[in-house]
Amino acid sequence: MEIRRAGSQPSGQGPAEYFTGQVRIDPLIKTKDPARVQAASVTFEPGARTAWHTHPLGQTLVVISGAGWAQRWGGPREEIRPGDVIWFEPGEKHWHGATPTTAMTHIAIQEALNGSPVDWLEQVSQDQYQSEIAR
Repeated sequence: MEIRRAGSQPSGQGPAEYFTGQVRIDPLIKTKDPARVQAASVTFEPGARTAWHTHPLGQTLVVISGAGWAQRWGGPREEIRPGDVIWFEPGEKHWHGATPTTAMTHIAIQEALNGSPVDWLEQVSQDQYQSEIAR
């Protein structure tokens, strides 16, 4: 058994190459082989968001506070709120983040394949962020 005490793992900033705006990442779960699951609490300040990305084995988000948006490529932008659980299929191109006026925090859970839980793509442009349909 391993207990990671609250506050024992440092918070980090979301790297500018993968995020727009102010994003704080608090690690929660990082397993050792052969386990593959990883999880983090991610807080997006208003207007902050991920870049487009995919996950080789999919991703689950559990919104715990605030109001945000999630969108898959070619689909409508969806509002997400506390208690919502969002599943992205393996390889599904998507982004997620806060609305322009409200911060949002979610727990992100994904598994690594060959050591990587995510494949980062291009940034979400301001036009894409504001559009109701991803193009």
